[in-house]
Formats: sequence, structure tokens, C-alpha cells
Amino acid sequence: MRESGTGPGPITPDGSPVEFYSLLAAGDEPEIVAQVTPPGGSVLELGAGVGRVTHPLLDRGFAVVAVDESPEMLARVRGTRTVLARVQDLRLDRRFDTVMLASQLVNTVHDATRQALLATCARHVKPAGAVLIQWMPADAHDRWHPGMGRDDGDITITMAAVEEVSPGIYEATMRYTYGGDKVWTQSFSSKRLTDDDLAAELAAEGLRLDRFLTEDRSWVVALPL
Repeated sequence: MRESGTGPGPITPDGSPVEFYSLLAAGDEPEIVAQVTPPGGSVLELGAGVGRVTHPLLDRGFAVVAVDESPEMLARVRGTRTVLARVQDLRLDRRFDTVMLASQLVNTVHDATRQALLATCARHVKPAGAVLIQWMPADAHDRWHPGMGRDDGDITITMAAVEEVSPGIYEATMRYTYGGDKVWTQSFSSKRLTDDDLAAELAAEGLRLDRFLTEDRSWVVALPL
């Protein structure tokens, strides 16, 4: 499945609807970043989008560089340096206390892309820093089913369709609504990775899976070897 999206406003290359993501509030991510980053420390946010997490991190006093491949997304980021680039191609002449790779980007079905994403993390983290990765654990993939999601009042997020098209490879479509009259869809593919799979992929790029930060194990801390 090719990543794609539908609905009002600009749609990014991976199918993300810019207007919809601009409506979402920051969740637990700022607190999660604060668990591994020293006060006032530097954060490289890979796939920063519209700044949903960037802005709360800035409010907490962190020094953030926001990276995204979508100019429409980055145009909504305020108060910090932005870099327009594909994450896998990024080469900045500095290292950071924390490198953050969110949005389950690591679950890409393209193995070479995953390797390049993790290589970007490894070459931008300080020797004593941390890489913070959001992923979809294997057991979470196993629970995917049409109709699952959440209703936050004006905003609903629903998995409209999902299929395991080959062993460990899923194709899914999400349906987003706002206010009852605005509707977007986002279609994507995702690879089921076990803990051992992730640990091996990290090790190949000079990183060590250190610990899980959340009860659902969706946030991982990796450290340089």
C-alpha cells in the first residue's frame, strides 16, 4: 500500500492531514522527553510535524530543533529552528542530549528506511545522550481491528480498515473527524517488530535498547554503545 491521505487542506507525502494534526493537543510526550533529557537540554525532534510536541517542549525550557519533510507542517512551528529534510537524509553538524523519533516511524515496512532512520538517530545523539523512540510493539499490532480508536468529543480517531497482507506486514486506514463535518483518511503500512527485532536493528547502528518508559511499552530508550 502506498501511503496516502484524503480530506480538506494539505496532505503530506506520508498521508498526514496537516489541518487535522494541527487540532491535536500534546499528550504525554513532553513529560516522556523530560524523563531522559537534562533541564534546559537539547532535543532533536525528528518528524516534528506541526509542532504539537515542539511547542510544549520549548515551554519547558528545552532547546529544540524540529525536523520534518513537509513544508506545510513546519510552517506551523514557532519559536525554534526548523529543518526541512527527510529524517533518513539528515546530517547536522552537532549532537543532542536527546534524539526523538516519534509517530511509529520505526515500524516502516521498508527495512532500508528503518536502518537509515536509526542511523540518523545514532549520528546525532551525544555519547552520554539518549535516543527516544515511539514504536508499535508486536502485541499492540496483534490487537488491531477495524472500529478501534477513541472519541475525544469534537475529535474522533477510528481504524477504518486493517489487514495483515503478509506475515507481519499490516495495511491500515485511519479515519479522522472534527466537529462532525470535517473528515480525513490516512492509509499506511506497518511492520510488526518484536523486542528482539528492535534490539537487533538498534545494535546494527551502534545503539542499545535500554528500557521502556511507558506501561504500554510504546516508548523506548536506546543508548549509544
